[in-house]
Amino acid sequence: MTSPARSLAASRAPLTLAAIILLFVLLASTGVAFGSTWIPLSEVWDALLGADIRGKTVIILQFRLPRVVIAALAGGGFAVAGYLLQRVTRNDLASPGILGVVDGAALAVVCFLAALSNESNALITSIAYQPVAAIAGSILAISAVFAFAGSQAASAIRLLLFGTAVAAVLKSLTVIAMLVGPVYQAGQAARWIAGAVNEINWNEIRITAIGMLPLMLVVLMVARKLPPADLDETSARSVGLNLPSFRIHIFVLAAGITALSAAFVGGIGFIGLVAPHLARRLIGRSVHFGLVGSFFIGASMLVGADLIVRVLFSPTEVPAGTVPAVIGAPYFLYLVMRTQRHD
Repeated sequence: MTSPARSLAASRAPLTLAAIILLFVLLASTGVAFGSTWIPLSEVWDALLGADIRGKTVIILQFRLPRVVIAALAGGGFAVAGYLLQRVTRNDLASPGILGVVDGAALAVVCFLAALSNESNALITSIAYQPVAAIAGSILAISAVFAFAGSQAASAIRLLLFGTAVAAVLKSLTVIAMLVGPVYQAGQAARWIAGAVNEINWNEIRITAIGMLPLMLVVLMVARKLPPADLDETSARSVGLNLPSFRIHIFVLAAGITALSAAFVGGIGFIGLVAPHLARRLIGRSVHFGLVGSFFIGASMLVGADLIVRVLFSPTEVPAGTVPAVIGAPYFLYLVMRTQRHD
């Protein structure tokens, strides 16, 4: 992007971000209003503001709003993790899915579900431990990537290559765990892997939000160091940034955010790839605006995906994660071909 174009994008960043947030609010409101019966948006907002809408308040607050809130948290989390990884690796193809983080969380959650469920398909322990399992799986996955990379861990390209290999292995192990595990557990595990936001309750949302808040605060604190991460190691060190160490911290932070995002809704792919790209194109290189924009674009993508499957397939519950995959896969191929043309 030329310097005048960057200046123009920077000057328009606040207005563009406001438009992105407005789009999210409209999608979220529509997501709450739509269901087996349409509830007017005015009544949705009245209920959200505390009014008692006879026969509708419970539907809005206990059934429809939770799936919208978890979709926003998860979609935004995937997007922020993707933004961090793309900036710190200086690679447009970096995303939580490609680095093995999502597949590590998937394997851990499937093992958690299989090992701690009874024949009535009920967990014998608290659901609060599911994000713990997801985080542990993500951190183990990213640790395996660094372990295999060894002395080459300072290379972003090497990390991407080893991450792709680790992700493939973990995906295969997850399929094996589903096949050899109890039959009654396969359906729940498959639903989680596909990515679904229905059947979410406020306790699961509270767990996700409590875990997500401190991580997002850390993201905002380290964001000022992301522009120097665009430099080579020598230049970054000249401005006081130890790039290899900083890169490791960002990878671990992205792994934690991804794990919390995936803990209850599943390993939804491509949001972490596409949303940061859209944010940079619409907002420019501003880090803080880019992070916030990525969050709301990712949130809009998953809320919108859930709305699409509800409109197209009602009353059947189709996992919302199928829509980002259908849209994101062609976009990924486009990025690969564009990268090859530039090489």
